[in-house]
Amino acid sequence: MAMTKNRLEAFSDGVIAIIITIMVLELKTPEGETIEAVLPMAHVFLSYVLSFVFLGIYWNNHHHMLHAVQKVNGSILWANLHLLFWLSLIPWVTSWMGENHFASQPVAIYGAVLLMAAISYYILAHALVNHHGVESSLGRALGSDFKGKISVVLYALAIPLSFALRWAALGIYIGVAIMWLVPDRRIEKILSPD
Repeated sequence: MAMTKNRLEAFSDGVIAIIITIMVLELKTPEGETIEAVLPMAHVFLSYVLSFVFLGIYWNNHHHMLHAVQKVNGSILWANLHLLFWLSLIPWVTSWMGENHFASQPVAIYGAVLLMAAISYYILAHALVNHHGVESSLGRALGSDFKGKISVVLYALAIPLSFALRWAALGIYIGVAIMWLVPDRRIEKILSPD
């Protein structure tokens, strides 16, 4: 049974907004009035910034993806919940990684959550394509979905690397974020008449 996408989109927007709110509420106020009071918390703030960027990327791409479709079904609803589950863990792993000064195990678990979020996004995208057809606007826009596939591979490489070279693993996470931060115009090109 097909249904409109409006409730799915509104629910997802609300959940992502709550996730971001939880993350910012985890930031503690510095004890002191000078910039020196902030410096011991730099690792916590940097973790927050990285996670905020990732959540922004997911929100932006989720919005574009849903803009390219008209309807959803039960399997799409479950695929979307699967994505939201992994995104909802981001505040927890962000806090753990930041509070422990980017220690290897929290960096690895952070990567595992990013990996599962990427896989669940890929599943959602392909559930939407399967429902609308490969010749649909979304199907044509995604094409081979190179960015989605390479993101999964990079996260999978970074997780074990975090035990030997945690800064290199963090560099991979940042690299993936930069890759997605560069605007992905595939869907806009397909939907735009220009």
